Order: sequence, then structure tokens, then C-alpha cells
Amino acid sequence: MGLSIFWYLPTGGDTRYVGEVSDFRPPTAAYLRQIATTAEQFGYDGLLIPTGSNVQDPFILAANIAAYTSRIKLLLALRTSAVGTPTVFARQSVTLDDVLDGRLIFNVVPGSYSAGELAADGVRLAHDERYELADEFLTLWKRILSGESVTHKGKYFDLEEAKLNFPPVQKPHPPLYFGGSSDAAHELTAKHIDAYLSWGEPPAQVAEKIADVKKRAAKYGREVKFGIRLQVIVRETEEEAWVAANRLISHLDDEIIAREEKKFDITDSVGQQRIRSLHNGDRNRLEISPNLWAGIGLVRRGAGTALVGDPKIIAERLKEYEALGVDTFVLSGYPHLEEAARFAELVFPLIGKEAHPRFINKEAVA
Repeated sequence: MGLSIFWYLPTGGDTRYVGEVSDFRPPTAAYLRQIATTAEQFGYDGLLIPTGSNVQDPFILAANIAAYTSRIKLLLALRTSAVGTPTVFARQSVTLDDVLDGRLIFNVVPGSYSAGELAADGVRLAHDERYELADEFLTLWKRILSGESVTHKGKYFDLEEAKLNFPPVQKPHPPLYFGGSSDAAHELTAKHIDAYLSWGEPPAQVAEKIADVKKRAAKYGREVKFGIRLQVIVRETEEEAWVAANRLISHLDDEIIAREEKKFDITDSVGQQRIRSLHNGDRNRLEISPNLWAGIGLVRRGAGTALVGDPKIIAERLKEYEALGVDTFVLSGYPHLEEAARFAELVFPLIGKEAHPRFINKEAVA
């Protein structure tokens, strides 16, 4: 089947400089559609649409993008602790999957990088409780989508004769993707998830996570696919790529980094803590593995590591992860419109994917 390459939709806005607001591109529907249609035209397999208090509503945006695309899959972030009941979400799921003609995937997000963000949505559950809720939510959601009439009284949900009157397009349900590094996250993956997405850690650490998830999934008689979430900075030469990487964080001063470091101190995200521990905010320790750079993670939560290099190097690094069992890469780069085109033109031919030359705009990637 080859590698699946997804791109990221910056629904909180876009920029050329991390931490810089003077060149901010607002996440208008027109701009996000432009990125989505560009990604489809260049041959990307899917788009990740995030969730959170600082981004556009993923369901409404996905419905809008559906009208302008025909092939690309939409990986829609689902915050199980704040989306409502499994019954309502089941109806939304089958409706949107029908609108997309079977192109819908869900990225399960039990929590957030910030307790404050969750509290703003009325969620005050501790880390492991959010995973308990996600387990109960997904169990009920799957039963409802399978055609059952579900009556259930549990810790988080109380349903009586919950059912659907129309079946999902994808059987038994749209695929579930997920990323998390805690024991609770790996156990949830083993029970429910179709594809586990690691953040961009060094290959040896990713291999450890894959082995643990495989072992846990085997207990349930299940197999899980694997992917990785990364930023990318690719240029014609490696030297140019590193110049671009340093330019990306050139507007960050020590005060900004220190302020963001305090926010990292209070997160209960194990994955965030793992990424941060690789550099601890030290500008001199940002290349945490060959060509794997953590500069973006000085201020960005979540996907804070980037592969940096020329096309050949980037392809080699992707293949290193592929050798571990990774077959899906969810990528992003600043700004997302231009970098989607650049990555497809420079790297796709080296990893067995066809870039679509009739859509290449030489000025866009210059």
C-alpha cells in the first residue's frame, strides 16, 4: 500500500515565524479551503483537523471542506470529554461520513495540554478519568453504530434505547486514530484504536511505544497500525533547511521561551513531558536525534519536533520510521500552504508517492 501522507490544517491561524504575530494569517474558511484543495491536488492522502479552544470547530469546517474536495480523507479530532453524548456523536458521525462519502477518520483526544482549556469547556476530570470516560464513550459509540439499541447506566453516561435509524457508510464505523504516551493511553489504544500516532520522538523511543502498544493490543486479540505526527522543514540543500529552521524561531527571545516553559510545567500530558525532556528549553540541545529538531516545541504544544534537511535526508528519516512499522505520517510546516506544495514536490518522488506536477506552482515553493 505504501506510505500514507497527511497534512495539517492550521485552524487556529498560520504564520511564517513561531511566536510572531505580525504576519499572522487568520484561519478564514477561504484560506483553509485553499490549503485543503492544494493538499488534495498534490496527492496527500488526508488532512488532520485539530480541536481545542483556540481553533475553528472541526465538524463545521469538515462539512465545508467536503464540498470542495472529492478524494482526500479528513482526520477529524474528537475530544471525547467535551463532545457530548455517544448517541448524539453517533448521529453526527454517520451524517458527516455520508457527506464525505466514506472519507471520514476520527483522531481521538481524551483531554488537552491545558487544564484551563478543559475547564473552559466544563471538563474537570483528572488525567486517568478522562481515559476512563473515553473508554466508556467509544464502547457505547461503537455499539450504537453497529445497529444495537443500547441501554446503559455507567460512570459517565446513562443511555436508554440509544440507536441509529441509518447505518454508517464505513463499516463497522469510521476508523479511529489516536496519540498518547501514558499507560492509560496505550491501554485505550489496545482496546479501541485502529492507528496509533506517536509524536515525533527519536526512532528508538518510538520503537518502544510501538512494542508496548502491540503487546497490549494482543491481549484483546487486536492489531494496530502505526503513524507519527511531525513538522517538516525541507529545502534543496541541508544548509538551506537549517537556515529556514533557525529563521522560524528567530522572533523568540528568552522571555517568551521562559513564559511558555512555565505553562509546560503544569501540564499532565505525558507525551508533552516526554518531548520537553529531550531538550528542557535549551536552545543548544534542539537537535534531539539526527535531523530531528525540537525548536518549534520551545513554544508550541503538541507536535513540536521537525525533520530538517534536504529531500534525500528527509526521505531517509521517514524510511527509518517506516522500518519500525510506521506507515502513516501526519505532517505540517510553516506556512502550511506553501510548505504543503514544497514537501510534495521535493519529497514525494523519493518515497514512492506521485506528486502532481500539473498543479505545482513554482512561485509558491520558491
